[in-house]
Parts: sequence; structure tokens; C-alpha cells
Amino acid sequence: MKRENAKEASLRTLMIAGLNGDTAAYRALLSGLSGHLRAYYRGKLVRAGRGTEEAEDLVQEALMAVHTRRHTYDPTQLLTPWVYAIARYKLIDHLRQSQSTLTNVPIEDASEIIAAHGEPATESSLDLNKLLARLPDKVRLAIRYVKIEGLSVVEAAARCGISESAIKTNVHRGLKELSAVISQEKTK
Repeated sequence: MKRENAKEASLRTLMIAGLNGDTAAYRALLSGLSGHLRAYYRGKLVRAGRGTEEAEDLVQEALMAVHTRRHTYDPTQLLTPWVYAIARYKLIDHLRQSQSTLTNVPIEDASEIIAAHGEPATESSLDLNKLLARLPDKVRLAIRYVKIEGLSVVEAAARCGISESAIKTNVHRGLKELSAVISQEKTK
């Protein structure tokens, strides 16, 4: 556990330094993350019945996404959950785009691939952002952290500075409200 905490602290320190313009620290961060991402993708690809050679492409895609989205990282929060949320979405997109059969996909990822199948990612993202914009900030953030970024309720509560039960309530109420909005849109 201490090793994980030290590694997280080290990566987070490198990220913050990189955000502040330290290019050497940023290069070290990307180098450190590549090893973690490579191991993550190899494990997931093997479980999906895929070859580990696909891991390198996914590592590069994830690192590019980390780079292009680095401005969205909140330096007061843990880095690795943010990175792994990006990595997870890259994996799901890759499996969906490469027409992976659902029988080979790990069960925890199958529902997300089914939900995403057949819809352009950009349009879905824009629609989702429009829907979320209708919600109060605390509700929108709870849904974003738990349902979109894949943080645990504990992590989301820490990030929002509210209780775990408040996160659960906000997610529940927010999803209920979004469902009502979607139902109204369909009847128009």
C-alpha cells in the first residue's frame, strides 16, 4: 500500500510540475505512465481474447489523451484514477472500433461497449454534455465523476468535498432528472 501511495505521489508531483512548465518532469511523467498503461492494457486485452501487441497503440492513444486533456486535471485530486478513466475509455473505443465480439470482452466493459456501439462518439459526447449542463453543479459533478469517469463514490465524495451519501443521492436524483428530460425530448 505504501508503495502505491509513494508511486501516486511521485506521478502526481511530476504532473503538477509538468503543468507548471517543467518539461523534464512532464517527460518523466509520460514515461512513468507508459509502463502502468502498458501493463493495464496487456491484462485487459488478454482477458478480451486479444493480442498484447495492440497494447502499444493503446498506450500511445492514452498518452496523447492525457496530454491533450491535461488542463482538465485537478491538481488537488489523485492522478491515477483520472489517467485510468482515460485509459478505460480508450480501451472501450478500441474494442468497439475493431469490431470485437462481446463474447471476448470482460463483463465489466461489455455494457459500455454495447451502449456506445453504433453511435458516433463525438455526437454522443456533445449530447451528454448538453444534458448534463441542465443539472445543478453538484449533481452534474457527482454523475460525471461516478458514472462517466468511473471514480468510486469515496473518490467522488473526496473530490467534491461532500459525504458519500450526498454523492449517491446526487447521482440518483440527477439520473432520474436526466431520464425525465430524455423522455420529454422523445415525445416532442
